[in-house]
Amino acid sequence: MSQYAIPCIAIAIGDPAGIGPEIALKAALDPAVRAICRPVLFGDRGVLETHASTSALTPRLQTIVGATDAAQVKGDATALVERPQFKPGELKIGALAAAHGRAALDSARAAIAAAMRGEVAAVVAAPMTETAIKMAGIEFDGYPSFVARCTGTPVEDAFLMICFDRDGCEMRIVHTTLHLSLRRAIELVTRERVLNSIHAANVALKRIGIAAPRIAVSGLNPHASEGGLFGDDERLIIEPAIADARAQGIAVDGPFGADTIFHKPGFDACVVMTHDQGHVAAKSLAIDRTAGLTIGTPILFSSVAHGSAYDIAGKNKASPRAMTEAIQRLVGASRHTRAA
Repeated sequence: MSQYAIPCIAIAIGDPAGIGPEIALKAALDPAVRAICRPVLFGDRGVLETHASTSALTPRLQTIVGATDAAQVKGDATALVERPQFKPGELKIGALAAAHGRAALDSARAAIAAAMRGEVAAVVAAPMTETAIKMAGIEFDGYPSFVARCTGTPVEDAFLMICFDRDGCEMRIVHTTLHLSLRRAIELVTRERVLNSIHAANVALKRIGIAAPRIAVSGLNPHASEGGLFGDDERLIIEPAIADARAQGIAVDGPFGADTIFHKPGFDACVVMTHDQGHVAAKSLAIDRTAGLTIGTPILFSSVAHGSAYDIAGKNKASPRAMTEAIQRLVGASRHTRAA
């Protein structure tokens, strides 16, 4: 954990060809962010300078060897742990390339390593592009499993919790499965995995300061199968997992239909079974301010829930709102973690 009065937060700049470096810079330069933490950028200096130029930003980047040197950064300078990834002229903004995929994960991996060493309190990552990562031949199915591999956590214990504000109320959605074909996702909805996702949600909620969390769980089938009319997955898998969680002392209810679960009052988080059960709601209600928190791993890690937006990359059109809100959540969570 950071040794400073305000925590150091690592910002991995994401896909260098997308809007990641732009929103990373905008977030790191935001006075509201700098008032609550020391932002430390992880990425290629040339990439950041290119995006700064296209976004009319004039950051004073100060290269440091490691995040422990962040205290040496004075005045309006912004700390940068440099990751040399490109030669001059190699970066192609708005283009898919294997080099861009490798660079995005290199920045994130270095930031995660700093968190594991206790040099930063948390990591927030700008968006990557899965196609570019696949082009690089790297196994990747989302940040949660990537963070798990980087931290030595079993992949099956890592989950995504997306967070956003809805009419002044914090919404949190945990995904039992994530970036998979729907057919494969359904195969992975097992009693053990559903229980693991409920348990990870409960631990994460306590970690961010909710002393007695209440969790709602969705069904897999329409209307949570409506008493068996539309399948037996709820009866055979999800209901037993909920019973197991209750036996562990977790306050959990369900299964509820995925189309109504977000209207249930009094819950601190909703656990859903598939990617779209959670993401459709989040991106409909808060498209530009949704952040994803990886839970079940030993570090605090968040990423924005939107994509790399190649169509507006390098045009000074990207909003850093989702990233700044992610940083604010991480700072709050790190304070609760340090106080625990």
